[in-house]
Amino acid sequence: MCSIMGYCGSGADREKFQECFCKTASRGPDDERIVDTGNGLLGFQRLSIMGLTPEGMQPFFRNGNYVVCNGEIYGFEKIKKELSAEYTFQSDSDCEILLPMYEKCGTDMFAMLDAEFACILYDGSTKEYIAARDPIGIRPLYYGYDKKGVIVFASEAKNLTGLCERIRPFPPGHYYKEGAFICYCDIAGTDAVCGDEVELICKNIHDKLIAGVEKRLVSDSKVGFLLSGGLDSSLVCAIAAEKSSKPIRTFAIGMETDAIDLKYARQTADYIGSEHTEVIITKEDVLSSLEEVIYLLGTYDITTIRASIGMYLVCKAIHETTDIRVLLTGEISDELFGYKYTDFAPSAEEFQKESQKRIRELHMYDVLRADRCISVNSLEARVPFGDLDFVKYVMSVDPQKKMNTYGKGKYLLRHAFEQDACLPPEILWREKAAFSDAVGHSMVDDLKEYAETVYTDTEFEEKRQKYSHARPFTKESLLYREIFEKYYLGQSEMIVDFWMPNKEWEGCNVKDPSARVLSNYGDSGK
Repeated sequence: MCSIMGYCGSGADREKFQECFCKTASRGPDDERIVDTGNGLLGFQRLSIMGLTPEGMQPFFRNGNYVVCNGEIYGFEKIKKELSAEYTFQSDSDCEILLPMYEKCGTDMFAMLDAEFACILYDGSTKEYIAARDPIGIRPLYYGYDKKGVIVFASEAKNLTGLCERIRPFPPGHYYKEGAFICYCDIAGTDAVCGDEVELICKNIHDKLIAGVEKRLVSDSKVGFLLSGGLDSSLVCAIAAEKSSKPIRTFAIGMETDAIDLKYARQTADYIGSEHTEVIITKEDVLSSLEEVIYLLGTYDITTIRASIGMYLVCKAIHETTDIRVLLTGEISDELFGYKYTDFAPSAEEFQKESQKRIRELHMYDVLRADRCISVNSLEARVPFGDLDFVKYVMSVDPQKKMNTYGKGKYLLRHAFEQDACLPPEILWREKAAFSDAVGHSMVDDLKEYAETVYTDTEFEEKRQKYSHARPFTKESLLYREIFEKYYLGQSEMIVDFWMPNKEWEGCNVKDPSARVLSNYGDSGK
């Protein structure tokens, strides 16, 4: 995944910077470099994915300017060719195009990138720092100010603990310049509603998702796939299998007692002909990894933590037993096409507002989960459903057509691939099951039962009152919050709130984020 960090002013304590930076060494285990720009420090920890030679090591330097970037820039070859008339490239790294692009286009370049990225750039002529993050926030970036008032950027919040009093996520789709955060792309916003008919919508969804998967298969390192057996990850794997010249490698995880997903993942793997691996976990694995997962995530959110345990453990197994370095995942489909709870949306307008809210907050929840669980195991995440062209199009589709008026959620996505027969019908039309539940209902039950043993009812009520922001409302949520505070004391506002169904909608005022508590869960857990 790589890790970046920047102390953006004079008087940097290099030893302290190094101490903070090393907390994310697993993101970039291949090499590390810290440079003094003459007005601060820039650090880069490398996970070699594209341009594997030493020349691809960052920070890149040109004409007094420096840049560090954690990212993948798709279609960079075309940009590189256009810039080659004026600039001699030293590596095959996609990120080397950033400095010549900046010299030519300035901050306009960020809106031109088809990328998932976070970068920090030092302009040697103006002596100022510029930072930016992709429109969805797939690549992480945080910021804070030290005691001198100097802004510090870093890939993870843990880099800034002990250095900055108040840590905040860098807003996706923005760049920072001259003390201000400027929006260059609000990907959840739409200028006009797309008037396409359903069949054309489905054709566009089909073609754009295939393009999103295809461009993410390009890598100088080996690629693998997380396969839950649900619709989203199964589609990514099926498309990749069709586009690959040899069998792809897929990985699934489940509890030893009641894994729901494993049988569906195996069915999908057999159908697409992938080389498939199952990772089986126990109650002891779940409970023993809980504190580590909360530390690596930097969150107290119930949904994120539950879903991260399985993802962290499967990625750990991949790291320890294979030479794969890139993983494709199925995140972001739910925010675009709907969850089980969005079946309760009272109107198309409310459905769209909820989708926009979730897309804008994704970097604090599912995207955060995928990044941390994968990167802590020295792997890189790629998210085809987060392809910018795909997201922009789906967000523009008339929300009335995205609502579940078809008797099946995510109908447009399912119908888009119906004619391809790329998946068995029982997978293509399978009911949605939350990942944390589908790893095994017992996993969530074990976590809740364990939390019950930690606090008496009186202790729970007393301890939860200490928190005014995102106050814990169950013993499980209090347990997570107390572990979070152990590592990120006073930083709860990095996460806006708990990921929960919209309580204002009839049928959604529930006390647990699991879709299991909704009246329409139906066959999802079978």
